[in-house]
Amino acid sequence: MPQHDPAGDDPDVTAGPPPAQTPQPAQTPEPAETPHPAETPQAAQAQRAASPQPVQTPPPVPVPAPGIDPDEPPAVPSGKFGTPGRPLRRSSFLIGFTGALGVLLAYTLYLGIRNAGGILVLVVIALFLAVGLNPAVVRLGRWGVPHGLAVAAVALTVVLLLCGGVVALVPPIVTQSGQFIDQIPSLLDELRRNPTVNDLVERYDVVERVQNAANAQTVGRALGGVLGGAQLIFGTVFRTLTVLVLTIYFLAYFDRLRSLGYSLVPRSRRERVQLIGDEILAKVGSYMVGALSIAVLAGATTFVFALIVDLPYPFALAVVVAVTDLIPQIGATLGAVIVSLVGFAADLPTGIACAVFFLIYQQVENYLIYPKVMRRSVEVNEVAALLAALLGVSLLGVVGALIAIPTVAALQLILREVVLPRQQRR
Repeated sequence: MPQHDPAGDDPDVTAGPPPAQTPQPAQTPEPAETPHPAETPQAAQAQRAASPQPVQTPPPVPVPAPGIDPDEPPAVPSGKFGTPGRPLRRSSFLIGFTGALGVLLAYTLYLGIRNAGGILVLVVIALFLAVGLNPAVVRLGRWGVPHGLAVAAVALTVVLLLCGGVVALVPPIVTQSGQFIDQIPSLLDELRRNPTVNDLVERYDVVERVQNAANAQTVGRALGGVLGGAQLIFGTVFRTLTVLVLTIYFLAYFDRLRSLGYSLVPRSRRERVQLIGDEILAKVGSYMVGALSIAVLAGATTFVFALIVDLPYPFALAVVVAVTDLIPQIGATLGAVIVSLVGFAADLPTGIACAVFFLIYQQVENYLIYPKVMRRSVEVNEVAALLAALLGVSLLGVVGALIAIPTVAALQLILREVVLPRQQRR
């Protein structure tokens, strides 16, 4: 019986001796692989250029807010001058140095404002005139007139009014001055023939005192007064021309200046500031147009009355009444007093007629004309208007009185819309 061989079942176990292993030849080092043509730097660069690149979205372009001129520089940095660096580290030395620079800058600004006070007053006057005349430019624009032509028409109207006022006021002054100079010899003769005057001259040695006073110093002062008068005349002409030119420029660039002013306000508050600012400009413009209309009406009425009662220089008196009527609260009374004095100088009945006429006209103007014209304009308390007029006269003279009411109206609107609601929320 054959026996089972366990080695036959195991596949790993082979019968017989293992075969002899033949020696393998020594392995030689393979040469380094040459780079594939596609893996050279030029090919890699071409491959990267051919491969699709991720699309880079351009940075968002800031969109100007409504009412902002797109030609103005954007409020965000353009980036072409580099990225802003980190803020400086705060130190006691830096804080003190910055405070000293702030004090020095504030003092320099104060000196600049004080030295340029006269020019700044002219700029303020031109701004108020531009605000008051802008409604006329806007109205002409609605009628289809180009903006430049509308500004030119309004400016020409203002120039004609100024020329009319000069023509009305200068000839009477020159005529009266010439008549007074011509009458000086006859007046001196009458004084010499008067015994009372001769007695006073001898008692107080008036002749000797006049001779002692007529020295070189007195003559120099007189010449200085003449030169000062000429300087005053030329200075007035220069200031008038400056205000006129500035007003024309402000009218021409009114919308751009307004947009620039609104762009200085933070975006979160710009809409509200723009609404309040437009309301202030509309109210101030309406007030100035209404005041100018009332003044022209007062001057025209005075001119007709002066012709009826045969007052001297009716056109000059009408211009005086129109100019003084622009001054709030006290201007109409001042013009009435001037015309009444001229009437009393003519004769007593004429003076009484002037006083009665202006008394009636002021009542009609205060209770009928003024409410109708100013119904769309500002509403200012009478006490506040009077105080503002007095304060404006003390600060800027007649100009301060003219801009007092619009300033009070603007402050009143700011108090009602901004300050008082904020106080209620606290």
